Amino acid sequence: MAGLVHVFTGDGKGKTSAALGIALRAAGHGLKTHITFFMKGEYPYGEQKTLALLPDISMARFGSLEFVDPANVKPEEKEQARLALENARVAVHSGHFDLVILDEVNVAAAWKLIDVKDLIRFIKEKPENVELILTGRYADKDVIALADYVTEMREVKHPYKKGIPSRKGFDY
Repeated sequence: MAGLVHVFTGDGKGKTSAALGIALRAAGHGLKTHITFFMKGEYPYGEQKTLALLPDISMARFGSLEFVDPANVKPEEKEQARLALENARVAVHSGHFDLVILDEVNVAAAWKLIDVKDLIRFIKEKPENVELILTGRYADKDVIALADYVTEMREVKHPYKKGIPSRKGFDY
């Protein structure tokens, strides 16, 4: 079975959720998944606690607790993103995984934490049998051109604009 490339992008909610839904579906069929989280450090995301309980899903988190300022990217943030891309590269070429997810990689490339050329090379060099999912806003046009599936989540309405903050269990 040929592995395809998915991109979940756009300013709407649900990009990571869509990718994790596919990971759960894959696990239900005995497929092995690895998820590399870019820019998500040690923040207590609820989905990561649950995913850690599933034997067919492995994860690695990179970044810090601080949000990245795209106008003032720190060297350590670039290093964390470089390590994340290397982690995903090892996973995709390991022969152990049917699905590899690079969560928030599109943002990391757009904000120049990693070079988009390195991401494009990553996509082109993936083994044919590995399914690949890239999430995050600002997907590069060349990444979109390489993908088999592209879904753009579009914000229509969001409670944050009414002053409602992110909610534990629903938004993180």
